[in-house]
Amino acid sequence: MTENGYTLNPIGVVRSQLTSREAAPRQGYEGAPDAWLELDPAVAEGLDGIGAGDELIVITWFHLAQRSTLKVHPGRNMNLPLTGVFKTRSPDRPNPLGLHRVTVREIAGTRLKVGPLEALDGTPVVDIKPVLRQSADS
Repeated sequence: MTENGYTLNPIGVVRSQLTSREAAPRQGYEGAPDAWLELDPAVAEGLDGIGAGDELIVITWFHLAQRSTLKVHPGRNMNLPLTGVFKTRSPDRPNPLGLHRVTVREIAGTRLKVGPLEALDGTPVVDIKPVLRQSADS
């Protein structure tokens, strides 16, 4: 942490056929393709225990986002009133973190094929977390 903020160090990058914001679905379930996460070899040990079929939350940094945007038309629907970004899933926001629930399809070294993933090619990956299941004992 610095006096003026925090530092995020990407752990990898998304490799996807999606290359433009206009062509990308807003959510993975809206027809997003599978994509590869290319992770830094320095974090390889952190993948221990992850296997095909696992559900993960991939946290990305929307590097192309407009960070000054505070109101948007939800879902790009101009017929809906402007709404604060914190009530929407817009990528344009002060801290443009993306949250993506994906399933691991394949693992190849420090590369994970996951899907569906609506992030654009070149999007930095900042963290990966497991999807937790609520147990009957909870």
